[in-house]
Amino acid sequence: MDLSPIIISFQTAIVAIFFTFVCGTLIAYLIFRLKNQGLKLLFNSLFTLPLVLPPTVFGFFLLDIFGVQQPVGKFLVDFFAVKVVFSWEATVIAAVAVSFPLMYRSAIAAFEQIDPDLIAAGQTLGFSERKIFFTIALPLAINGLSAGGVLAFARGLGEFGATTMLAGNIAGKTRTLPLAIYSAVAAGDWVLAQKYVIVIVIICLLILFLTELFSRKARGMQG
Repeated sequence: MDLSPIIISFQTAIVAIFFTFVCGTLIAYLIFRLKNQGLKLLFNSLFTLPLVLPPTVFGFFLLDIFGVQQPVGKFLVDFFAVKVVFSWEATVIAAVAVSFPLMYRSAIAAFEQIDPDLIAAGQTLGFSERKIFFTIALPLAINGLSAGGVLAFARGLGEFGATTMLAGNIAGKTRTLPLAIYSAVAAGDWVLAQKYVIVIVIICLLILFLTELFSRKARGMQG
């Protein structure tokens, strides 16, 4: 069994979760602190959109952004000699794009469960918004954020549609576990496909176990 799809999947998911976790947490906190409920509703809908869009549609949007004939893609090629499409970096971009909504929604939920009196107390003591975030919000929400991070990691690991559109299915370069399963089935190699399926099922079970663990800790803290 070729191990490269497993390695590529983990490399992609590990790099992607760094960006997803940091960006998802910070953006969720900024939206959480918004006073304008209309804007909050708009941003919640916008950042959750990739969850309901078919992955291939979202992949098309990414391709429309990073394609070499598109403004962003052309700029990267002309000024940095970086071609995103059909590269390993494209797998990371696709993973971040599709896993971000899970991290964002989990982070919003974690912040909303914080006792508002604690934040008000911090403001009364003259804490800056930054200090409130690091000393009050982040420690109290960490278990919920961790659960969201684990789910986002799993989503990035299992991404298929957007990755296919933006990164392609290049053996040893952009072929992740889901793409390896698809390729094995398409080639009629049922045994290989079953091996890859077993691997990804075991990984997902472990991830679900960790998610449940962090979720219980978060509920325990709320209690």
